Amino acid sequence: MLPTDEYYIQKLIDEGEHVHQDFKFAISDARKIAKSISAFSNTEGGRLLVGVKDNGKIAGVRSEEEIYMIEAAAKMYCLPEVNISNKIYRVQGKDILEVTIEESKNKPIYAIDENNKPWAYVRIKDENILADTVFLNRWKHNKQEEKVIVTYSEREKHLLNIMDKYGELTLNKCSKLSDIPRTTTSRLLADFIRFGLVEQVFREHTFYFKLKDDITP
Repeated sequence: MLPTDEYYIQKLIDEGEHVHQDFKFAISDARKIAKSISAFSNTEGGRLLVGVKDNGKIAGVRSEEEIYMIEAAAKMYCLPEVNISNKIYRVQGKDILEVTIEESKNKPIYAIDENNKPWAYVRIKDENILADTVFLNRWKHNKQEEKVIVTYSEREKHLLNIMDKYGELTLNKCSKLSDIPRTTTSRLLADFIRFGLVEQVFREHTFYFKLKDDITP
């Protein structure tokens, strides 16, 4: 029977990488780790297993410097800074670091790049994906304490009719076909998603938008 630590870690490894879990062989760049922290914080939370290869093999944490870089990523390269928790497990004679990231109540959490520019990420399946403007608008609306009233004018009806006619569309296509400015289209799509009219789909590294199956404009 495996020791408790080994059993726990092996059980996690057997799950593979998914929306709530990512393997990291080594930590060499705090800014790159900030992307993962941003993605988990902006989605449903999750964990990093540091010292585990992509194929699930145990490699072990190489030095305390890696732990320092994770802390730096959360505090120096995430905006606002993120509180994370670390725990070390001894597995096969090697140290495995579990980093737990909670879902943020103050989205978006940005990761600061090498040019000091902030970018927000989301976790989709086993990937960290740059959030689009529709996500940013959704988070902006969620921060507003006052109730958001969505009008249903000819403009909104026109956009929904376009989506009903053409099916899945990118933000740019929605804007072009409806002849509504891109920034306005992004805000409208965010509202439609919040009120259950439209869903956002990620496919082939592109965000698409479509009407919910039971919605008729």
